[in-house]
Amino acid sequence: MADFLATMAAGSLRRLEAARAARSMDRLMRLVEDASPAPRLSLAGGFDVIAEIKATSPAEGALADATDFDPTARATAYATGGAAAVSVLTEPDRFSGTLEHLAAAARVLAGHDVPAMRKDFLVDDYQVVEARLAGAGGVLAIVAMLDDAALANLTARAAELGLFVLVECFDAEDTSRASRLVDTRAGTELAKAGQLLVGVNTRDLRTLAVDNERLERLVDYLPRELPRVAESGLKVPVDAARAVGMGYDVALIGTALMRREDATEAVVEFVEAGRAAAGVGA
Repeated sequence: MADFLATMAAGSLRRLEAARAARSMDRLMRLVEDASPAPRLSLAGGFDVIAEIKATSPAEGALADATDFDPTARATAYATGGAAAVSVLTEPDRFSGTLEHLAAAARVLAGHDVPAMRKDFLVDDYQVVEARLAGAGGVLAIVAMLDDAALANLTARAAELGLFVLVECFDAEDTSRASRLVDTRAGTELAKAGQLLVGVNTRDLRTLAVDNERLERLVDYLPRELPRVAESGLKVPVDAARAVGMGYDVALIGTALMRREDATEAVVEFVEAGRAAAGVGA
């Protein structure tokens, strides 16, 4: 199959160009000035969950009825269960996501003091500003998609707007670049504020293949001063306990939660399993 990540990058670039044609960066920044502050990320320590909202997964298929998809109800359930943040897919072609889903989730999450995170294949800091305007408190930055300048620009824009950043890695080269990011001015600022996280995705977004050993293989290469996030492949609560045992502080969980009817209880189960393994109370 074609390189999935390259396909997503191309689609993201097309959406970026269309958005810029409709509204300039200057206009976007003026609108953001009037936006209400988003909740800041606050990790309890020991173990936390970033719960994900997505209607479709390219690897798993439909996860929700497209005609009855309600991101607000799912976001409320996640926050009630104790999620530290809620990741919302905004990629339309393969994940059936929209910025409207992000905005809807962010509105209800504000009442719980829980930030929403824009999860997408971001290629430019314009898209960070879009996320902030939609109410997001954080964004995902995929290292493999970005050169060092673009990664630094995304991080700097997020710091400027008060957003947290989850930096996603797939291999040792990615982790090395993530480590260098900590030494930038914006990276240092975010890290000191507890708003910079680094993660390992077990799903290779070039091929969509899952490598369950990647979490353990790469954990020691991650910057020790940042919260470490285990992404993808956590299916049952015991997987959260295993991630903690490897050295992870946070898990981003999507499909396993989307497939559960009682999303609140599902989050509770993952949080409790992870914190028990970390030796702290839920």
